[in-house]
Amino acid sequence: MNRLAIFDCDGTLVDSGATIYAALKSSLEKNGYDVPTPGVSRRVIGLSLVEAMAVLFPDEPAEQHRLLAEDYKREFMALRTAGEVDEPLFEGVLELLDSLEADGWLLAVATGKSDRGLRHCLEQHGIHARFVSLQTADRHPSKPHPSMVEQAIADAGAAPQTTIVVGDTSFDMAMAVSAGAAGIGAAWGYHDAEELIEAGAIAVADRPLDVPSLIREHVDGR
Repeated sequence: MNRLAIFDCDGTLVDSGATIYAALKSSLEKNGYDVPTPGVSRRVIGLSLVEAMAVLFPDEPAEQHRLLAEDYKREFMALRTAGEVDEPLFEGVLELLDSLEADGWLLAVATGKSDRGLRHCLEQHGIHARFVSLQTADRHPSKPHPSMVEQAIADAGAAPQTTIVVGDTSFDMAMAVSAGAAGIGAAWGYHDAEELIEAGAIAVADRPLDVPSLIREHVDGR
């Protein structure tokens, strides 16, 4: 049975928080909304856009959440067109991918990004072809629903017990638990380590290159 490592994107592979906040701020200001602080906004990174708007503005109707999500997409695309999207890889991510592949792991992504946004991000860093499965919000319910993990497992010929999910939010860890996979938290991202453990992480890595040793300690042979 194949072994599969599924990565979140924003906050795990790439540090996109500043760009996400810039697009959110612009879209909300144009719609006359008070803009949440960066700290509050980071809390919803990882959710699909409509669900993120629902968390930020729970008193608004569902249709308004959808409209706000569409406006956010337009603002993010305007930033991309202007060359102002900054999504650098976190230090150590490339070395982590190399290490896992050398150990025989297949790689996948499960993200709240769109298909187009994910492709652009991964191609920018020359790593798109390294992933055997790319699951996005375009085709799945929002995290923490296990759908993205389940499809990636099917694509890779893996099984829940041979799959890990590496992510920086409680949504990622809850998704892993729901799918029967092991969740390893990424403390370099947008949720605190304590939250990741509470959501079901079996371990939390302080930096990308800590992940292989945590796999050996907590996953191999489980």
